[in-house]
Amino acid sequence: AAAVWVALYVHLADLADLAVALLGLSRGTRFGEAIHFFLYDTPKVLLLLVGIVFLMGVIQTFFAPEHTRALLAGRRLGIGNILAACLGIVTPFCSCSAVPLFIGFLSAGVPLGVTFSFLIAAPMVNEVALALLLGLFGWRVAALYLGLGLLVAIVAGLVIGKLGMERHLEDWVRSIHMGQAMAPNGVDYVWRERFEAGLRHVREIVGKVWPYVLVGIGLGALIHGYVPGDFMASFMGRDAWWAVPVAVVMGVPMYTNAAGMIPVVEALIGKGAALGTTLAFMMSVIALSAPEIMILRKVLRWPLIATFVGVVAAGIMLVGYVFNLVL
Repeated sequence: AAAVWVALYVHLADLADLAVALLGLSRGTRFGEAIHFFLYDTPKVLLLLVGIVFLMGVIQTFFAPEHTRALLAGRRLGIGNILAACLGIVTPFCSCSAVPLFIGFLSAGVPLGVTFSFLIAAPMVNEVALALLLGLFGWRVAALYLGLGLLVAIVAGLVIGKLGMERHLEDWVRSIHMGQAMAPNGVDYVWRERFEAGLRHVREIVGKVWPYVLVGIGLGALIHGYVPGDFMASFMGRDAWWAVPVAVVMGVPMYTNAAGMIPVVEALIGKGAALGTTLAFMMSVIALSAPEIMILRKVLRWPLIATFVGVVAAGIMLVGYVFNLVL
């Protein structure tokens, strides 16, 4: 099963290319590009979801949930958020791909605010984005982006954690988070039982989330294929104070990863858009995408989603204004 999983994941792009060709479509058309996006991202996110949830289910047989919570209890006011945000740097996931690990953290009893620090940092601040920014704009821009991106992830996680919004997790997630759906310890497990626990974890979580994955990525595919670039550049001048908030609002419905956004950033700046406004747009696309919110809705209730969006959007707007001010 592991070999099949790896083989499928490695060849996802080839399989999507083949499927588009068999359908008689071309990636040079908007419809063809949207279909390719859907056929590539849907299995990618589902494979990640199945693989990560299975591994978390197996790992949890070694540790009691209360031990995990006790380990992080003294760190929830800062160190845990910093560690989670730094972990996000080395996991080059898009926002939807980060959701499975976010669910896994919750199911392991990791504090809610800490999991949000990872969810924000993973798509927004990763080595792919930093390498591309370094090559295109120099080390000052890359370093400032790294520092401010981590600050947004850490502070947003701290704020959400301090608000005590665990009650706004969906009931099935809250029961897992509180350890009600898990065995008290894993001392007496044999390996077959550990794998069976992982499979039960997959059935319980993936079985509830997969329809939202399809809807969310379908929305992202439509936007990815049909949103024009020239239209956005006209709103991103340096002089207008409202340009940064408008850029953030425009970015939320869209969906791509950091690597896919860097060429868009370069094109927008080439057309006269301000760097800070453009980076705020990029950060909102990769950290607050509508497909991500659709998937999170199966895990979180609307008050918590609204808090997440509001806190992160405020941080992103601050980053945009700082970039426009100092560069």
